[in-house]
Amino acid sequence: MVPDLDFDLTETERAAKDTAHRFAAEVLRPAGEKLDKLSPDEVIAADSILWDVFKKNEELGLSVLGGDPDSDLPPREAARIQTLISEEMGWGDAGLACSLGAAGIPGFFANFSGNDELIEKFGGSKVGSWAITEPSHGSDELDPQKLILAPGKEWGRPDVYARKDGNSFVITGQKAAWVSNGTTSETCALFCPVDLGNGIEHGGLFLVDLTEDGVTKGKPLDKIGQRPLNQGEIFFEEVRVPADNMIAGPEMYTFAKEAILTTANTGMGTVFAGLARAAFDEAFEYAKTRVQGGVPIIEHQSVKARIFSMYRRVEAAIALNRRVALYNALSETPSLEAAITTKVTSTQTAFDVASDALQIFGGNGISKEYPI
Repeated sequence: MVPDLDFDLTETERAAKDTAHRFAAEVLRPAGEKLDKLSPDEVIAADSILWDVFKKNEELGLSVLGGDPDSDLPPREAARIQTLISEEMGWGDAGLACSLGAAGIPGFFANFSGNDELIEKFGGSKVGSWAITEPSHGSDELDPQKLILAPGKEWGRPDVYARKDGNSFVITGQKAAWVSNGTTSETCALFCPVDLGNGIEHGGLFLVDLTEDGVTKGKPLDKIGQRPLNQGEIFFEEVRVPADNMIAGPEMYTFAKEAILTTANTGMGTVFAGLARAAFDEAFEYAKTRVQGGVPIIEHQSVKARIFSMYRRVEAAIALNRRVALYNALSETPSLEAAITTKVTSTQTAFDVASDALQIFGGNGISKEYPI
């Protein structure tokens, strides 16, 4: 028996957590298990259970990335509820949680713009993506100040750029296969260099309707993990978008970049703290039922010690994440450094705790009959 340390939740927070946990247990976990066994093309097929997940998530109004901007809840309670929901989704299936989170990024930036037309077009239930990584440059577009550029080197020509043409921008090029929801998204938040008439400079943020002429998609990426999370290339061939679709130009790019990185890293910290807890839960329950030496293995001192170590690390990751999430939701100057700290802590904890859980399952841990 482990204590429920969430003893101080409000009635609203408890209801949100319980709803998210049921969704994670009854929808995300079973769907994730099925999708994990499918090919990437089968995962995104029209009859795939993936779309049931999106539909049920929309019906419940749950969000991985951020809360409802029109919420009447006090900001502190709204931030706590958001963290509780995202953590439960990570507990259910991290790949699906990431997919649902990425789907909301264009809407996040549409709200950020304050433009009602963009909010109407890029918000709602459309599946979105965050198109930033490039085949030749990786995530260099996140470093417009060239802080990590090797001395004496240059980036070279970008794989995607947007050229100003009257009251429009014309987008040409390719984003890499690691774009989450890349081959399924209807909209995207596109980060790329811009040419405003004086040559290409870094950087610009655009909202792009991916149903427009000139947009094509690559094959979905075939990965060894997080297989329910669709990822793939997006190609742009002279795709024209209104000038108003540029949410941030070079002068505001760093601010916009840090806003999404702070939000996304904090969110990933939350999701993977939930995944760490899922691995612990599975191992703890298994240790109480698996008999070796005449007793459940949890009665053996070495197993008890491992379970204790796992629990300690999971609770530490959760505590750090909730502290950072609350700070970044309520502070006038959210901290990207703190967001990165919680993402790294939670992902490393998830990896380590899942590895320990595998040891507790023993040979069964490498069997697909068990969820570990």
